[in-house]
Order: sequence, then structure tokens, then C-alpha cells
Amino acid sequence: MENKIIIHELFKLQDLQYRDFAIKLIPTVNPATVIGVRTPALRSFAKQLKGTETASVFISNLPHKYYDENQLHAFILSEMKDYDLCIEAVDRFLPWIDNWATCDQLSPKIFKKYLIELPDPVMRWIQSDHCYTVRFAIGMLMKYFLDGAFDLKYPIYISKMRSDEYYVNMMIAWYFATALAKQYDHILPFLEQKLLAHWTHNKAIQKAVESYRLTNDQKTYLKTLKLR
Repeated sequence: MENKIIIHELFKLQDLQYRDFAIKLIPTVNPATVIGVRTPALRSFAKQLKGTETASVFISNLPHKYYDENQLHAFILSEMKDYDLCIEAVDRFLPWIDNWATCDQLSPKIFKKYLIELPDPVMRWIQSDHCYTVRFAIGMLMKYFLDGAFDLKYPIYISKMRSDEYYVNMMIAWYFATALAKQYDHILPFLEQKLLAHWTHNKAIQKAVESYRLTNDQKTYLKTLKLR
């Protein structure tokens, strides 16, 4: 019953123009499963559901039929306050994620308070055979372990990764571009020594050069490191 109520509410929030736009951005998703609810509306709905029995039942009923349900699910998990329950809920949800957008929207706020505990599940996720579980894990290392909790073992590990999955390789490139902006001196040798896969190496440089967080001199030098 809770799922039917939520789906009914999602269709009330439907924006057909946005639906047509969103479909073009998520090619791995069946267009017939896209309702077309804008992200701010989904975030607001998730906050309304936060902590309710309806939300609890909804996130326990997997898989979902609609892309927008998965988006809502990601936002509900992102609002959870209990770390252990959140990890359990993320573990249940990750295998059902089928697109980059839902993967990247899943970002539990509670994680930032548990940076000592978080590496264990992250390193478990990063070894998954599921494309979006791996992408999510790299995203968590990028979000939480490039500032005060930075540890060189993480870029070393990621630099050794090789994948045939476009969405994994894009996240690796995004990780190293962001790492250059935050830990330039530590990360630059990975590119100078050509430790990344060819495509990922060049994509990381491209994204770094597009960043406003690097100096012009840094960008000029990075361009000389592109592989032919």
C-alpha cells in the first residue's frame, strides 16, 4: 500500500518536459520507467517521508518499478541518521542501482561523522562486480577522503583499477581530477608516472583543466602530460 501511495504522489509531481530531458541523460534506463519528477521535488518529498513508517516500508520493497522511485530511495537514505542502519540500507539498495544519476545522488550525510568506520564498507563496495556499486565507492572516497582524512593508499588503490565500464572509468577520472585540486603535490606523480589507464589518464587531465580550482600554471603543465 505504501508503494502505491508513493507512486501516486510521484505522478502528481510529474513534469513531462523534464521527463523528456531526463531520459536523454540516463541512457541505461528504460524510458518507460521515468515519471519525470524534478530533483528539488524529490528531495522535498524525501524529507517529508524521513523517519516515517511509510519510508521504512518503501525502502524495504525492492526492486522498484520506476526510476523516480530509485531517486527517491537514494534521497531517503541520504537523510538517515543512524549510521549502522544506513549502511545496511545502502547494502540492500546498491545492487539495484542501474544508472549514474541515482548512484551519484546517493550520498548519506551521516557518513561524514563516521570517517574511521566508513573505509571498511567502502573498500568492500569497491571490490564489487556491480558497476554502480564500484562507482558509488569511488565517489565516497572522493567526497570524504581527499581533505583532512586524505590517505595516499586510496589513490594508489584506485590508480590500479582497470575496468571496461564507462561509468566506472568516468568516476576514476573525476576522482583524480578532484584529487589534483585538493592534493595536487600528492596526486601529480600518478599522472607523471602514467599510472592510470590511457583513457582515464587523459580524461582526468581534461576534467582537471576544466576546473576552476587549479591555477593556470598547473593546467598548462597538466596539458603537457596528455597521452597520444
